[in-house]
Amino acid sequence: MSTKASGTKESRMLYVDGLENSIYDRQVFEELQRGNITCAVVTMAFWEDTLETMDEIGRWNDWAEQNSDLILIARNTADIQRAYDTKRTAILLGTQNSSPIADRVRFVELFHNMGLRVMQLTYNNQNAIGGSCYEAEDAGLTRFGKQVISEMNRVGMLIDISHVGERTGLEAAEASSTPIAITHANASSLVPHLRNKNDGLIRAVAGRGGMIGIPSYPKICGEKYSANIEGWCELIRRTVDIAGIDHVGIGTDIGRNEDQKYLDWMRVGRWTRGEFFGAGSAANPGVTPPPEFMRTTEGFPAVEQELRKHLTEEETAKIMGENWMRVYRDVIDNPRN
Repeated sequence: MSTKASGTKESRMLYVDGLENSIYDRQVFEELQRGNITCAVVTMAFWEDTLETMDEIGRWNDWAEQNSDLILIARNTADIQRAYDTKRTAILLGTQNSSPIADRVRFVELFHNMGLRVMQLTYNNQNAIGGSCYEAEDAGLTRFGKQVISEMNRVGMLIDISHVGERTGLEAAEASSTPIAITHANASSLVPHLRNKNDGLIRAVAGRGGMIGIPSYPKICGEKYSANIEGWCELIRRTVDIAGIDHVGIGTDIGRNEDQKYLDWMRVGRWTRGEFFGAGSAANPGVTPPPEFMRTTEGFPAVEQELRKHLTEEETAKIMGENWMRVYRDVIDNPRN
């Protein structure tokens, strides 16, 4: 896809946010439009079960109908192109866990039929598919996990390993016949954190045509890279040195309208009576304000301008959205039926 829309004289860069986890309303949809976001992957589930996630899909269908001047639900890249041409935001439905499929491999296809296009294999706990980044030991991809990956490849659903353990991530990359993604994590060599990924895993994902999306969440960016837009764009460029220019994009992990109740659900769900602080800590347990340069996705144009100071226009376009579009074409538009 070109940065110039088909049949128009206007030329503007295509922006994709590879992962968000906001609480949405019309004000957020207006922010997406003002930020020129052509496509955003939204989070419908952290711990939600099958029925709860179906409720979320229904809610998104209602929002798309009620806000059709601002958003549309995308099932393929042609829909994303249509959003670009009409200056709307294409919403790709995603989950940050495989909990919605309830350990049933056939449910992958059912959810795909309902519009789900991106699914993370595990969230913060080990599950029937594999290990998570917070487990003391990662036993790797299970037999069931290999079946889920095969089914996701078959129907055309993007595999996300952002919260997956290192061994499970490597085995997922090897098992998948299509590119996979780290939609919202950084390189641990640049920012040490359990959520971030080592260079070997990043290169394994890139080597198979996949992607890493750089988040703006301060707790996994560190003080240096989240202090200002110059630092964050340096983080992007240093990740390019690891993965290559064709394999880096943006996945802000932005959480608009988050409150403590929402944060508690993300962290502990229903799996414990105790406390778990996720990417935070007991010393810093609350909601983390987003960095000033990305308080909303209205910050995307400024990121483009900062990247242009150091990269070519073509390289900048790849990071701002074209790399994601290539992966979506490879995976979502090309099911292995």
